[in-house]
Amino acid sequence: MLFMNPSRHLLIVYHSQTGHTHTMARAVWRGARRVPEVETRLKRALRAGLEDLLWAHGLLLGTPENFGYMSGALKNFLDRTYYPAQGRVNGLPYAVFISAGNDGTGALTSVERIARGYPLKPVGEPIIARGELTAEVLQRCEELGETLASGVAWGIF
Repeated sequence: MLFMNPSRHLLIVYHSQTGHTHTMARAVWRGARRVPEVETRLKRALRAGLEDLLWAHGLLLGTPENFGYMSGALKNFLDRTYYPAQGRVNGLPYAVFISAGNDGTGALTSVERIARGYPLKPVGEPIIARGELTAEVLQRCEELGETLASGVAWGIF
């Protein structure tokens, strides 16, 4: 029988310029908070650091698509934590949400490439919101947050 561990942690790191990714991050956070056994932190990428990453048992990364790439702020977070986190976050479960003006695949590919280097473990289907945010996209964001939080709480990932 599985027992939930109340000392589990989920970190949501995001960057937003227009507010779309922020809205998605808040939806992810709302979903994650439905799992009271997991403490969830919502941090802007430029304010998140190594201590936040090492605290986490699961990670959600949110970014706008900028010139077919992740945002510079999210890249900055990943750059700042990459070497100090080596050997300390292997297999950390993660998922991605993206606000895209185009197709979002370049932003997704760039995040996935760096995540493989940590190495992090992808556990959720990426959400790519193309254009304006819809209620359906925000619902999927809430479900993503709840799914990751539940997986962390139950030790599934």
